[in-house]
Amino acid sequence: MIVSPDSNIQLELQRDESVPKVPPTKDTNLPTCLMCVCLSGSVYCEEIDIIAIPPLPKETGYLYARFNKIKRVAVSDFADIPTLRRIDLSGNMIDEIEDGAFSKLLLLEELSLAENKLIKLPVLPPKLITFNANYNRIKSRGIKANAFKKQTNLSYLYLAHNTLESVPLNLPETLRVLHLQFNNITSITDDTFCKSNNTRYIRSRMDEIRMEGNPIILAKHPNAFSCLKTLPVGAYY
Repeated sequence: MIVSPDSNIQLELQRDESVPKVPPTKDTNLPTCLMCVCLSGSVYCEEIDIIAIPPLPKETGYLYARFNKIKRVAVSDFADIPTLRRIDLSGNMIDEIEDGAFSKLLLLEELSLAENKLIKLPVLPPKLITFNANYNRIKSRGIKANAFKKQTNLSYLYLAHNTLESVPLNLPETLRVLHLQFNNITSITDDTFCKSNNTRYIRSRMDEIRMEGNPIILAKHPNAFSCLKTLPVGAYY
């Protein structure tokens, strides 16, 4: 009902039934680009309380789905989106990732799973440059011995604030930054970062290792760092 400005005659407008009502934005049945913001190959689904990764538009290159209530990542979530280069799922409730959920994303360079509830690492895609799994519940047995062995592009690895008992094995030569602070690391060997059978070996690309907040006393393992340009940050006494 409206009131004409020229008279008190009330005119009833017929509702146009051809125009659908728009549901609330937190309805997860909505098309992704109504529920989230889609812009030039990027999809922003931040702080909208979704519990699963929504269907992504074809050609999506960047997904930001931080601070939601996602609990699980399935293979089907990214199976048809090989164009992804960056995925940020920080600040969710993820405690399960299906085998192969990320491994076939051949263009993926950045993956953040920080601030979730993971107890083990997923299989990582081959061209990853940055991987962030800070603030989870990952133990050393949750990282396979060859988890990083074939990561020939990995430069930034963040595993701080977990429950690791040891430094992960087979760290790639490409690493520049390694964060392991505030875990439960109690031991380290001469081969963790260096090569005990090659005294001339230098890990030339490594710029920063953080190990503070672990029970290990680094000064007891001087040969473990002989190949590094700078000593790790941590307790030495």
